[in-house]
Formats: sequence, C-alpha cells, structure tokens
Amino acid sequence: MKDKPQVPAPQPDESSSESLEAAAIAAYLEAHPDFFVEHEELLPALRIPHQRGDTVSLVERQMTILRDRNIELRHRLSHLMDVARDNDRLFDKTRRLILSLMDAASLEDVVISVEDSLRQDFQVPFVSLILLGDNPMPVGRWVTHAEAQTAIGGLLSEDKSVSGSLREHELDFLFGEEQRKQIGSTAVVAISHQGIHGILAIASRDPQHYKSSVGTLFLSYIAEVMGRVLPRVNNSLRSVR
Repeated sequence: MKDKPQVPAPQPDESSSESLEAAAIAAYLEAHPDFFVEHEELLPALRIPHQRGDTVSLVERQMTILRDRNIELRHRLSHLMDVARDNDRLFDKTRRLILSLMDAASLEDVVISVEDSLRQDFQVPFVSLILLGDNPMPVGRWVTHAEAQTAIGGLLSEDKSVSGSLREHELDFLFGEEQRKQIGSTAVVAISHQGIHGILAIASRDPQHYKSSVGTLFLSYIAEVMGRVLPRVNNSLRSVR
C-alpha cells in the first residue's frame, strides 16, 4: 500500500497574526477602560491622528509639539543628571586628596599625594608640580623664582588660573619637550600663600579638553590647600621676593 502524500502544514499568515494580536489588545483595553489612567507614562508615545483628507488637525499638531517638548525636556534632565553625577565624583576625588594633604607629615607626602591622586584618581595623563625656592629639597621639582619668572612669568600671577593652549616654551618648562609634543590643552594654577610659591599644571592630549572657558575651580581649590599645607611640612619654600 502506497504511503499517503505529506501535506505541508499551513504557514501562519503574518497579517492574520497581526489582526489577532490587535484584536486581543482591543479586547483587553475594552475590558480594562482605566488602563491608561494607571499607565499615564504611555500616553505621550501614542499617535492618534485626526486627519481630514490631507489636513492635519490642530489637536494632532498640538500633541506633536507637546511630545517633542517632552522628549527635549527628558534629554535636558538626563544631561543635568549626568553633570550632577560627574560633579559628585569630582567632589569625592577632591575630598580624598584634601584629606590626604591634611594628613601629610612631610614634603614627600604632599608631593606624592598630589601627583598620585591627579594621575590615578583623576586620570590626568600629564601632571607638573613645581616648587619655587632658593634651597631646593631632594623631593619634587624645584626652580628659583627668577627661572620661573623668565620661563612662565605670565602664569605666576596670584589668584589667576589659566586653561586652554599654552606656548611651546611654556609647555617645555612645565612638562618637558617630549611630553609637550603630546599635549593638546592645559590647565594651570599658581600656588601662592604667605610667601609660599609654586605652580600646578595638568594637561590632556585632547585640544578641547581644557578650553579657555572651562572652569578650574577644583584645581584652584587644591592649590589653595597646598599653599597652606606646605609651610607646615617645609620652611625652605619661601621665595627670595
């Protein structure tokens, strides 16, 4: 006896599936008329046209405008939250560094705390801490005030921080010629408090990272704390002014 030919199973009709799904959704909404009352967050995503031929009704136009504004506000809120999180992280890193400086018992502790924190916690690729004095110590980098004035005199002004692009000879003095070739932008702040002088500089490969309009509040804060900590750990930092 011959086998009966196999009849292929009917393939589901995509349009039929969509119709069944739409029918199920319609039935559910009909059975739950308060659904959108309890899920108001879904309303802005709905599109309910009110068209008459080629004309778009005022209601639909208003809904479109409100939906676009809602999306824009969400993006702004998301950006503000990102900024707030970045500020929280920046504050926490700065707080740890300040506490470390307060606990420093020697000049070596101060130099290590600042350089390690900026490189590791703040992920700064280029860091330069220069102390000014006639009696250099074996810790850190020291130059006389006259040498610094000749090389970077414009950056030594009290209560002044600079961010953006520097001239080649200034970068050479701060970071060295080899690193200077890799630097795109820089932030610099002077350390100056009751006769204590120095300079703290950080840099990035990105030319846009430290723009001239970017605030250097946290860097200035660190420099102010250093100006008050340094006299306690070393009395030879006073310049010859």
